[in-house]
Amino acid sequence: METKDIDFSKLSPMMKQYFEVKNKYKNHILFYRLGDFYEMFFDDAIIASRELELTLTGRDCGLEERAPMCGVPHHACDVYLKKLIEKGYNVAICEQTMDPAMCKGIVPREVIRVVTPGTLIESSMLDETSNNYICAFYMRAKESALCLADISTGEVHLFEFEGKEMTSSAINELSRFSPAEILINDSFLSNKELSSFIREKLKTSVQLLEENDFSPEIHTEEVLKQFSTNSLESIGVKPDTVAAFAVCGLFAYIHDTQKALVGRFSEIIKHDADPIMTIGFTARRNLELTETLRNKEKKGSLLWVLDHTKTSMGKRMLKSFLEQPLVNPAKIIDRLDAVEQLTMKPVELGELKEILGGVYDLERLMTRVMYKTATPRDLKSLSLTALKLPEIKELLKGFDSKLLANCNNKISTLEAISNLVENAIVDEPPVNVKDGNVIKDGFNEQLDGLRNIISGGKGIIDDIAEREREKTGIKNLKIGYNRVFGYYIEVTKSYYDLVPDNYIRKQTLANCERFITDELKVAENTILGASDKIVTLEQEIFAEIRDFAATQLRLVQETATAVAQIDVLCSFATAAVNNNYTKPEIAIDGIIDIKNGRHPVVELMQKDEVFVPNDTYLDLTSNRMAVITGPNMSGKSTYMRQVALITLMAQIGCFVPADYAKISVVDQIFTRIGASDDLTAGQSTFMVEMSEVADIVKHATKNSLVILDEVGRGTSTFDGISIARAVSEYISTNRSMGCKTLFATHYHELISLEKELDGVRNFSVAVKRQGDSIKFLRKIVPGGVDESYGIEVAKLAGLPNKIINRAKELLEQLEAENKKARLAAQQIESDQISFDKISDSIVTDRLRKTNIDEMTDSELRDFVKDLLRYV
Repeated sequence: METKDIDFSKLSPMMKQYFEVKNKYKNHILFYRLGDFYEMFFDDAIIASRELELTLTGRDCGLEERAPMCGVPHHACDVYLKKLIEKGYNVAICEQTMDPAMCKGIVPREVIRVVTPGTLIESSMLDETSNNYICAFYMRAKESALCLADISTGEVHLFEFEGKEMTSSAINELSRFSPAEILINDSFLSNKELSSFIREKLKTSVQLLEENDFSPEIHTEEVLKQFSTNSLESIGVKPDTVAAFAVCGLFAYIHDTQKALVGRFSEIIKHDADPIMTIGFTARRNLELTETLRNKEKKGSLLWVLDHTKTSMGKRMLKSFLEQPLVNPAKIIDRLDAVEQLTMKPVELGELKEILGGVYDLERLMTRVMYKTATPRDLKSLSLTALKLPEIKELLKGFDSKLLANCNNKISTLEAISNLVENAIVDEPPVNVKDGNVIKDGFNEQLDGLRNIISGGKGIIDDIAEREREKTGIKNLKIGYNRVFGYYIEVTKSYYDLVPDNYIRKQTLANCERFITDELKVAENTILGASDKIVTLEQEIFAEIRDFAATQLRLVQETATAVAQIDVLCSFATAAVNNNYTKPEIAIDGIIDIKNGRHPVVELMQKDEVFVPNDTYLDLTSNRMAVITGPNMSGKSTYMRQVALITLMAQIGCFVPADYAKISVVDQIFTRIGASDDLTAGQSTFMVEMSEVADIVKHATKNSLVILDEVGRGTSTFDGISIARAVSEYISTNRSMGCKTLFATHYHELISLEKELDGVRNFSVAVKRQGDSIKFLRKIVPGGVDESYGIEVAKLAGLPNKIINRAKELLEQLEAENKKARLAAQQIESDQISFDKISDSIVTDRLRKTNIDEMTDSELRDFVKDLLRYV
């Protein structure tokens, strides 16, 4: 039966109530509370039964056909919620708002919360190592704003973008935060690049909202109440700006889904005053900062190498550090000094890590406290963590680091919480306060009195049983209890004749009769009344304790941030000690000088052989670009990534894998690595390659670090060489760029750049010949090579000898022919092609004559597409 075919006038009263609620949430799965279950009906039931693999049943609903129905237990609903959210559904939770025993007719119900990918707070549905952001992206004309929040931790971030860099900057921030849910307005859809990025790269949930949903005129009051302030300016937001629209849109949505203000938020972090290193989506993937490119796994990433954190808060902050490297030298040095101090005191470092291992997730515990969903065990975890804080503070006193001292000052011991919880809540409380035995004896006088009644209740029942046995002569008389009849007197058939007249029969069984008396009923009311009062009183006391903890939010949040930072710094120190890292020197003179640098991931993954270290020297004058020649499998890509990762590690405040490193702060890291087609976007390998290069030449500055691997290989030889050379010339000579660049190439013709352009230096991978075979030494040495080693690489890869021998024959034939034929066939010749003959290339000519600095991003993309017509 489909919803559109239903005659609503014939529905039962309960079903009419169901549809009154459902009609307000037509695009959601409705969890409708019935007793101990959340039930779904009609279309929702059909969808949920399929997605959750539930049995589809039916329920009488007033119609001729039964309503399709399926359900999940309310106490286990998180498991099913998570599955539906992961499958792309939003869920509205409809609860009973009155005790069914206290009302006549249909129990009142209403939606108390809407669950979406960006509004999760349940620990069972969240990754403890990652933030779960929801963001509002508001766009108009050539300006936009992005406001992100993690309601499970209380973080709020705000960005504003404008002008030509608006789209690229927005993409960088979206890739950095990777939100679980994005709210957009109509204008966003007109930006094809942003829309494509979200759809094809982020693959996140997107909600298109009405313009009024973002309106400051409508929603400012909600935001002011949220932050307990009287003006937007007080939280760093100017009225009528795009930022105001984004902030209002985000919090209006959060309030609408949570059905209340969220007491978790206290401030908005604006990102215009404290810049960080820019790492685009492509560079993040290629450098494998938090997950591997191929398998999307943590193992094999830089995060895997550096993560020795002990707390969930520390794990999230470590990931944030990796995604937001610093560019302020003073802040970088503060972190490095703290790490150095920790490495110099291994005993204290070990003690700190052991204590941190007992620290719970303060941020998400407090979220559950603020939402009033915290359990007795949550409060106990909060208290146990508070008891660890004095130990942390005492250990930190032994360090001179400014940053560690600052963290220590921000840590509160939270004694008010720990004292209250330790005095009030039992050592091993149940998960649910309704299960009872949560509050300690001696904490509340009224509760103690009620418990005394219960404990004395068994004696009262035993006394009644003994008196009745003596009075009646029924020797095997006993008193039992069940939920239906309460307390009862049980008499076997052999003693029926001794049952007195004041016994009231309640139940007849095969071998006995069950009775009650007025005295037994009075005792029962006393005992069970005390039990009911105990349950209610314990809930009230627990709620008071939880509400008190909520008043300590700011202290707990500040403490959590400081503890997380200490955890990350300890993690860096552990990685430095375990992996023999060195403290980098931070500079601003444009020099990157690395002695015996190592790839932090490869050296740990490579167990069968010793990692070969390499030196690097780049500056802003005579060593701006290193052109690295050598065959595949020789280690060029590993070396270039290594330099980028060492630079990034230094700027997050971590020691680096090298004997010595001087790192001048870079503002951006760009990579053009790999040759994967983006077929889902209709882009070929070469188009992807050229788009990435266009992004680099458009946005890189003299303070950027650029990694280029095999530019131009996705097209024909002549055009590939032309583009590779033109790009090299532009990057190394353009006054606005001249950035530090590592350029790996198969085009041996490019080694002539060293003689023709200032700032270009040739390097190659050392090779050792052993008869007919070669061995790659993995060592980067000065000087270019004009030999390809293509056949030798094929031999190493395991091609059959018959193929290898035939290739050698063909090579000899090709080398006897003209230079152009050899270039077009294998690119393995030793003689350089004359650049005078290539200089007439249309591609080269247009690249040299075009001033791309004056182009917008869209104009630059069109220019690249136009070039492809000549390839």
